Amino acid sequence: MLMKPQEHILIIGAGLCGCLMALRLAQRGYTITLVEKRPDLRLSSIDAGRSINLALSDRGLKALSMAGLKEKALAISLPMGGRMIHQKEQTSFYSPYSGNPKNAINSISRPGLNALLLDALDAEQNVSLHFNAPCINLDLQTNTAGFKKDTSDKQSGDDAASFHITADVIFGCDGAGSVVRKTLEKIADFDFSLEWLSHGYKELSIAPGDDGDFQLRADALHIWPRGQDMIIALPNLDRSFTVTLFMGHQTQPYGFDHLTQPSQIHDYFKTQYPELLDLIPDLLDQYQNNPTGPLGTIKCGPWHWQGKAVIMGDAAHAIVPFYGQGMNASFEDVLVFDQLMDQGFDQWEDLLAAFSKKRKPDADAIANLALDNFYEMKEHTADAIFQKKRSIEVKLEQERPEAYQSKYSMVTFNPELSYHQAMTRGRAQDQAIVSLLKEHELSESLDLDQQLMLIKKRTHEILGSDQN
Repeated sequence: MLMKPQEHILIIGAGLCGCLMALRLAQRGYTITLVEKRPDLRLSSIDAGRSINLALSDRGLKALSMAGLKEKALAISLPMGGRMIHQKEQTSFYSPYSGNPKNAINSISRPGLNALLLDALDAEQNVSLHFNAPCINLDLQTNTAGFKKDTSDKQSGDDAASFHITADVIFGCDGAGSVVRKTLEKIADFDFSLEWLSHGYKELSIAPGDDGDFQLRADALHIWPRGQDMIIALPNLDRSFTVTLFMGHQTQPYGFDHLTQPSQIHDYFKTQYPELLDLIPDLLDQYQNNPTGPLGTIKCGPWHWQGKAVIMGDAAHAIVPFYGQGMNASFEDVLVFDQLMDQGFDQWEDLLAAFSKKRKPDADAIANLALDNFYEMKEHTADAIFQKKRSIEVKLEQERPEAYQSKYSMVTFNPELSYHQAMTRGRAQDQAIVSLLKEHELSESLDLDQQLMLIKKRTHEILGSDQN
C-alpha cells in the first residue's frame, strides 16, 4: 500500500506517545482519528496517588522540538541538575548528574504535558478526538476497530453506544495493556514477555511549607536509598514534591503485603525515613488511601503487521521508571518514525518493518538499563566505591568533556547515541572504573589525563573481550 498524505490514520491511545504521534502525522498532512479509553484529562480530575511526575530529558526534548513544543514543555518543567542523596543517619549530599552544569533533567507532571499535547492537537484541522471509548475489537484484515462509547460521557457530544472506524493504518499507542499488541499476538508470529519486578510503588506528596515554599532543595531529584527499598521525590511547580516509595510486595517485616496497620506504617517510616514524618504530617492517611501500583518490563516483537498496524511506546516496550526514560523512549519512537518517513519509503509495510527493526534493540537496551539503575539507586548511591566513581566521572566531564561521558550522560544527555550504544559503552566504562578502584590503580595521586588513559585502556579491553 502506497503512503499518501491524504490517508486516514487511526491512533488508539491518547497518552503522551499517541498524542505526539498524532500531532506529527497531522503536521505532515494525514487525516488522524485519535481514540482514548479514558475521559479527557483536561476536564477530569486525576485520582490521588496517580499523578506520577516524569523526568523529561534530551531525547524527549528533541522529539518535542520536532513538533514545535519544546519551549512550551520546558515552561511547565523544573530543572534538576543532580541527585540529593539522603543517607540513613548520615549527612545528605548532592551528586550532579553531569560535569556539565548546563545538563539537567526536567521534572514535569504527566497530566500537564499530556494536556499540552492535546491542546496542540485541538489546533489541527485534520484531527478528530474521541474520549471515554475503549477499543473492544480489532480486525487487522480490514483495519477496522470497534469502540464502546460511555453514553454518560458528554465531552464529545457523541451519543452512539458503539462505533467503528476503518483506517489505512492503525497505530497502537495504548499502553502496557495494549489491545493492538494483544491482537498482534493472535495473528502474527509474535514474541512476548512480561517480567514483574518484586517491588511495587506508592505515591505520596510533600506539601509546600508554611511559608509557601519548597521544603526540600528544588533543583534536585531526591533519593532515600535503603538497600531493599527506596524513596524518590521530584519537585512540582506549585512547590510541592511528588514522592514515590518503591518497596517489595512480600518483603518481611516491611513490604506492601504486610505493612497494613497504622502502627506498622509509622514504625517503618520512623525507622527508615524519619525525615518524612515531619515533611508529610498526613503521611499515614496518604499511605493508606493512595493505591499501590505494579512495576513490570514488557519486551515483544515484531512491532508491526504487514503494512496495516504498528505498536510503539509502552505498548511495545513498557519499562520500570528507574532511568527516567520511559516517556523519553516513547517520544524517541515518534522521532525515529518521523525520521524514517523522510528516507524514501513508499510502502507502509516497508516503513513499519524498518521502524520495528531499528527501534527494538534500543528498547531492549533501555529496559535493561532501567533495571540496572533500580539496583544502583536503592543500593549503591550511598556506597563509597560508587561515590568515588561518580566523583571521578564528574571531574572528567567538567575538565575533559570532549573525551569522556558517563553512562548516565550518554543515556540522558546525548540523543545522538542510541540506547544500545550508550548501554554497551557505559557498562564497560562502569566496569572499568570500579575494577580500577578496587585494585587501587585509580587514585587522586594521578593527574586527570593519567586517570582518563587508564579508564579508556581498561574500557577498551572490556569491550574487546565482550566481542570475542
